[in-house]
Amino acid sequence: MGTRSTIAIQNADNTVTGIYCHWDGYLSHNGRILQENYTTEEAVRELIALGDLSSLGETIGAKTDFNNAAKGQCVAYGRDRGETGVAAATFDSHADLVEQIGQEYDYLFVNGAWTVAQGNGHVTLAQALAQDAVEA
Repeated sequence: MGTRSTIAIQNADNTVTGIYCHWDGYLSHNGRILQENYTTEEAVRELIALGDLSSLGETIGAKTDFNNAAKGQCVAYGRDRGETGVAAATFDSHADLVEQIGQEYDYLFVNGAWTVAQGNGHVTLAQALAQDAVEA
């Protein structure tokens, strides 16, 4: 069983475009990878353009064997397994995305920085990662 997450970006019109990611949504994995590797709007949009992911990697990578992907690259249901209906979706707000596909961890890139849903709101991903390290 995976630790599921959503990965999303807030658009200029305040809508949110996001995808589902099946594996390793924990702060220590997906949170760290997003914070360290997807730091610009361009990189985040390229990631989200892959559509729903089986797993997030440090790099987008290239089309790969879904069951034998190169270590460290994203594995996407559409690109790598040929599934349909897995494209990124746009919602009126992040709350709408969370309501429809929200998972254990909901990551949102807004104004050039990552946040993560915790409790009734969002905190910066950097803050959440620091707290997670203290608690580990």
